Amino acid sequence: MKLTNNKLAQAIQIGLVAGVASIAFAGVASAQDSNTDQTTEKKEETTKSVGKVTVTGSRLKRADVEGATPVTVMTKQDLDQTGKTSVADVLRDVPAASAGNFRPQSGSSAQALATVDLGGLGSGRTLVLIDGRRLPKAPFAADSNDVNSIPAAAIERVEILTDGASAVYGSDAIGGVVNVITRKDFNGAEIRYGIGQTKVKGGDTAEFAATFGASGERGNILAGVNSTERGMVYTRDQIGYVRGVSVYGNNYRVYDQNKGTFKTAPAAVPGFACDSNGFWKTSGGTCSFDFNSVAANEASIKTKGMFARGEYNINDNWSVYMNGSVNNVESFGRYAPVPGLFLVADNTPNDVIKGDGLSTALYHRLAAFGNRDTSTDANVYDGLLGFKGRVWDKVDLDFGLRRSSYKYSSKGTGYTVNPLVVAAMELPFDNGGYNVKDPFGPAHPDVTATIGQQSFFDVNEIFAISNFDVFEMAGGTSNAVLGVEFREETFSDQYDQLSEAGLIDGSAGNSAGGDRTVGSAFFEWLFPVARTLDFTLAGRFDRYSDYGSDFSPKVSMRWQPLNRLTVRASYGEGFRAPDLSIITQKDTFSAESVIDPRTCQVFGGTAAQCQKAGVQVDTWFRANPDMASEQSKQWSVGFAVDPTDWFNATVDYRNIEISDRIRSFDAQTLIDRSNDPTLGPIPAGLGVIRAADGSITRINAGYGNEGNLEAKYVDAVLRTRFAVGAGTMRNQLAIAKILDFTIDGGTDQAGTKGLPDMRATLTNTYNVGDWTFGTSHNYIKGQSDSTGTVGGYTLNNVFTTWNAPWNATVQVGVNNIGDRYPELVGYGGRPWNFYLYDAYGRTVYFRYTQRF
Repeated sequence: MKLTNNKLAQAIQIGLVAGVASIAFAGVASAQDSNTDQTTEKKEETTKSVGKVTVTGSRLKRADVEGATPVTVMTKQDLDQTGKTSVADVLRDVPAASAGNFRPQSGSSAQALATVDLGGLGSGRTLVLIDGRRLPKAPFAADSNDVNSIPAAAIERVEILTDGASAVYGSDAIGGVVNVITRKDFNGAEIRYGIGQTKVKGGDTAEFAATFGASGERGNILAGVNSTERGMVYTRDQIGYVRGVSVYGNNYRVYDQNKGTFKTAPAAVPGFACDSNGFWKTSGGTCSFDFNSVAANEASIKTKGMFARGEYNINDNWSVYMNGSVNNVESFGRYAPVPGLFLVADNTPNDVIKGDGLSTALYHRLAAFGNRDTSTDANVYDGLLGFKGRVWDKVDLDFGLRRSSYKYSSKGTGYTVNPLVVAAMELPFDNGGYNVKDPFGPAHPDVTATIGQQSFFDVNEIFAISNFDVFEMAGGTSNAVLGVEFREETFSDQYDQLSEAGLIDGSAGNSAGGDRTVGSAFFEWLFPVARTLDFTLAGRFDRYSDYGSDFSPKVSMRWQPLNRLTVRASYGEGFRAPDLSIITQKDTFSAESVIDPRTCQVFGGTAAQCQKAGVQVDTWFRANPDMASEQSKQWSVGFAVDPTDWFNATVDYRNIEISDRIRSFDAQTLIDRSNDPTLGPIPAGLGVIRAADGSITRINAGYGNEGNLEAKYVDAVLRTRFAVGAGTMRNQLAIAKILDFTIDGGTDQAGTKGLPDMRATLTNTYNVGDWTFGTSHNYIKGQSDSTGTVGGYTLNNVFTTWNAPWNATVQVGVNNIGDRYPELVGYGGRPWNFYLYDAYGRTVYFRYTQRF
């Protein structure tokens, strides 16, 4: 019986909202809660039939509202109601993004990057698609897709699959899939403008978009432009600011170059006041530098884009379609002046203790040469030409070709060349020498350099897909899909020559480049064995030119024992191919500080000292052409239920096991294993090379295949809909729970710092006439491990939307209305977890949309 607006319905509505809120925030009364995501399940509130569609995780066209795999849909309206200006900002609040997502970080080698990480499995195990086709990878971080490169105005909806999908899409779809569906049918014109102001200085946002569309009897066309912007946030303006403590201020140690050992502890360089221009004296007497006073925490991001889509009906059976987009991403970041360790010879001008026959190691901040500033520019091009049609009145065909390209460049200023700095430090002060006791003096030699990086990731692709009916079964028509794909990937990440040679202070990195071809063949086959029961078989074969091939099978089941209850289950296998950057990078040098008693004792340390004392060894990070893909096995089971007209829910359990993980082997790991083989084998091509006396002469570090990861999850979405007064109230609670997360059979990491075992969102909207009022509540559960505890965290947001009579929409809102900030518990070198939380404070925004 349909509920009407009576006292009973109102009482149930009020009670249910209160109950949902108490479920979401139980046990967190003393700490604030949640981190939200405006998600809307694919299921409509009504149960009326819909036309056949293709949803993420399958290429079959089906009319079922609830499919055999868990797909969550965020509509354009859902995206708008978050008040966020980019899809990257929205996806950081998705509950399934258990460990948070990487976002633009000032000074990082991936300064402009924004990724998606479902289930805390890593962004390299989450596949990002646009209209079912792969987003090109960011060449400066070639294991990840950059969601900043998606033109925001083109988005119609975002579909999130929290299940493995290698059988459908191939590599990288181990942890799940994010499929961005672009707008296709639009008539008229629309202009949007919006601004947002954060409580914390620097994080303000702005957005603009214009969209135009037209359609006729033979086809349609859609085009648009958009831009978004977020300002740079300095560390000094955010919470947790303290004076930076660094040995790289103006300190020295006596160094024996013959033995490779330090003779003294760090101490301030005598004769330098260390009380101005960022330098300050610590309580221990060393000279530090406050890098936090000048560095930025979050890089500024500006995006500009344009897109176009058109389709023309050649005849009743065939049509041609074209998609094209260009998106530009610019960023600017600032790091503190160059820190460096400079060895000067005995009796040279900057040698602190002259005549002792020993060198001086100077831990010095080259503040006189200014800050390190990095500007990046990326252009992402995507073009597709395809044909759709029907042959023999039975087979639907879709084939075409696509080219996508990610072009990236960066420029860094304020960097120094190490040999030039050392040479300047050994020159007489009256002959152009650099005086560490007077670093801001008038005579400074030119030791600076502008560094650069030029990168691209190009993909050329052809594809063909056929969809056809096979035979009739008791439950309906058995339908199948056969398809082939072929793509060529070309990758280059080129650093400047000085950086490649390891001569630049305050920067690191080396070039990589290569290409591969991938040929794929796949199928899906639906078996409706009864009206209430069907099975789907899927499989995909991928052959890579550089490492080999993989086959990924999957079987899924959908059972509807009752009209209002659907049970679903699936089992599949997947893989992740080694990235081109891993198997093609050039050797990169680093003087790694490690613990190795044999090397330490050769250099003069005692047996007791060498158990703890670090020693620097020559380490080369290199490509591993023997890498194989990592493998996964996944299974899930869940149900969807809508027992009444005003309530429906979905609950899904999933289990994933990853073997032969692609992982990094650093210098210390390789040393430990060479000293104790029981700790595990050393991958081929990597290892420790020692001299006859046992000391290390070289370490070959890099990536290899090893280890297992197992994770278990439960996801739930509960939705209600009520008539209240003259309007309609809608509520949605989405919960993502990690039951277990273990690596190599170790302790469960779920709930430890950086991996909360639960995230949830609660959204409430009330529509009455031309008005919509809404709230959302984003919850991140607290975390705890041996290094500390972080409490539960909630952000509360409100918004109002008015549909004006002149065909316009006005939206105003406040995100984080309580002006809540993350708890100051250090993580990843920052005073809070930068991936899970933001620290913008209360954010007020305004958005105006005019339609013509």
